[in-house]
Amino acid sequence: MSHKARDYMSKRFLTFLPDTDVLEAVQQIVDKHMSGGFVIDKLGNLVGVLSEVDGLRAGLHGAYHGNRGERVADIMHMEIRSVDVDDSIMHVAKMFLEGGEYYYRGFPVMKHNRVVGRIIVRDVLSALQEMSRDHTG
Repeated sequence: MSHKARDYMSKRFLTFLPDTDVLEAVQQIVDKHMSGGFVIDKLGNLVGVLSEVDGLRAGLHGAYHGNRGERVADIMHMEIRSVDVDDSIMHVAKMFLEGGEYYYRGFPVMKHNRVVGRIIVRDVLSALQEMSRDHTG
């Protein structure tokens, strides 16, 4: 096996438009049991990431101030770290370790500048286990 991001990424991920209501986005995150989603513009370009913590922050702020009109664009992170489908699992593992207080538990996986999947730490751990079995067995 090649041990590339494409081999371990999930094709199950959420996307939101920047003008999506935050409460609608949070509802999707809860309903789909996801830790967040990717924000794409109408052309399909990745423009941000929305995490469940962002939704929590917005929910607390809205409850406290009685403000329910925020859009995803108002609270998303625009500093995006992503991986390419052909990046090695070792490269992805290093990105997680060097990420420090990264705002999201995973990275968007890109192909030709489009999101095609997401990869989380658990995916990388699975890959490393498989690589270890390949070397010992």
